[in-house]
Amino acid sequence: MDKNTKYVGQPIFSQILSLIDDSLIQSACKTHQADKFSKKLCFKDHLTTMLYCVFARCTSLREVQAGLELCEGKLNHLNLERVPPRSTLSDGNKNRTSDVFGTLYQSLYQKYKHIISDSLLKQNIASKLYILDSSTISLFKAILKPAGRKRNDGKSKGGIKVHTLLKADSNMPGFIKYTAAALHDQRFFECIRELPDGSIITFDKAYINYPQFVKFSERDITYVVPQKDNADFTSIKELALKDEESNVLKDEIISVKYTDQVEETSIKRTLQLRRIAYYSEKHGATFVYWTNNMELAAADIIAIYQNRWQIEKFFKKLKQNFPLNYFLGDNENAIQIQIWCALIGLILLQVLFNENKANMAFSILASIVSLHLMNYISMTAIIEKYKQRRKRIKTDHKHKKKRQNIHPHFQIQMNF
Repeated sequence: MDKNTKYVGQPIFSQILSLIDDSLIQSACKTHQADKFSKKLCFKDHLTTMLYCVFARCTSLREVQAGLELCEGKLNHLNLERVPPRSTLSDGNKNRTSDVFGTLYQSLYQKYKHIISDSLLKQNIASKLYILDSSTISLFKAILKPAGRKRNDGKSKGGIKVHTLLKADSNMPGFIKYTAAALHDQRFFECIRELPDGSIITFDKAYINYPQFVKFSERDITYVVPQKDNADFTSIKELALKDEESNVLKDEIISVKYTDQVEETSIKRTLQLRRIAYYSEKHGATFVYWTNNMELAAADIIAIYQNRWQIEKFFKKLKQNFPLNYFLGDNENAIQIQIWCALIGLILLQVLFNENKANMAFSILASIVSLHLMNYISMTAIIEKYKQRRKRIKTDHKHKKKRQNIHPHFQIQMNF
C-alpha cells in the first residue's frame, strides 16, 4: 500500500521552526548575552514558546501554558524539555532584552530576502528603495505615552508606535524602531543611520523635514515625498515633458525657504528641489511629488512613491494574521518581544508561501497554521492540495460555462 505523503513525522510548528538555523539563534544569543542571567528559561526555549503564542493566537500566559501542556507528547519535536511556567515566561519577557529577538529577525531577513523578494519596480530601483512609515498599536494601559487627547473621563490607553523601514524588493522591514505613540514621526530620522548611501527612500508628509533632506543629499540618498498642502515654494525652471509621459502635468525645478535651528540660532536657508505634478486617471485626482533626484524619469519618480502603499499592505498583513490585541506583559520590553516574534512568524510564513508558490490567500495559510499547528501534516502537501482543488474548480467552471453556451435556436426547441 502506498504511504500517504500528506502526513509526516513532524508537526507543522516543528516544520516552521526548522527554517531557523541554530547558528542564527546562538549568534543572536551570544551578541546580547541573552542567557547570562537566565537559568530557568534559555533564549531558544523562550523563542519557541513565544512563537507558539503568535501562531496559535494565544491571548494570555495561561493559554500559552495550557496549550503547550496538552501537547506534552510532542514537545520533543520542538526541542522543549518542559513547558515554561507562567511566572518564568513572564519574568523572561520582562528581563531578557528584546534586542536579541530583533537581531534574530534581521538575521532571518538577510538569509531569506532573496526568497521573499517581490517587486514590480525596475530592479535597479527596487533594490535600493526603502519605504518609511509607522503604525500605532493600542495598549490596554498607559505603559507608553499615548497619542492624542485624553478621554472625557481623564483615562487613556497607552500606545506603541512601530516605525518601519520597508525594503521594496522584499516587502519586509529591513529596520524597525519602537517609540511611544506621542513621539512625532520626524524624531525617527535620528535612528536610521543604517540607511545605505546612494539608496532611495519615500515617505508621507508626516516625515517631511527640510534639514534632514540636506543630510540625505550629502549622502547621495534620493527621497520622494508628497507636497504638503501649505507648501510655499518658488518655481525656477520648467523641464521639458516627454511624449510618453502624457499624465505628467508639470516637471519643474523649485526653491524652498526654511529655517534651520543650529543650537540656539535660527538660520534661513534655501533648498532646491524637483517638483512633479501627475494626474491619475484611476483616482481622478492630481498628485504632486518633491524629490532631490534630477536624473530619473518623471514616470520612475511617480512609480517610487506609488510603491509606498506596499507598507500599508504590510501593516495590514501583520495585524490581520498576527492580531496584536492582547499582550502577555504590561511592560515595554515584553510588548516589544511579542511584536518581534510576530514579525519573525510573518517572515517564516512568507518563506513557506513563496518557496511552495502558494496560490491561496496568505491569510488562509496563516489560519491553517493556527488551526493545525501541532498536527502531523506536511505544509507542502497542504499547499499542493489547495492548488489541485483550485485547478479542479476552474476546470469544472470552464466545462459548466461551455454547457451553458447553447445556441438560442436550440434553446427555443428545447423549451418546446
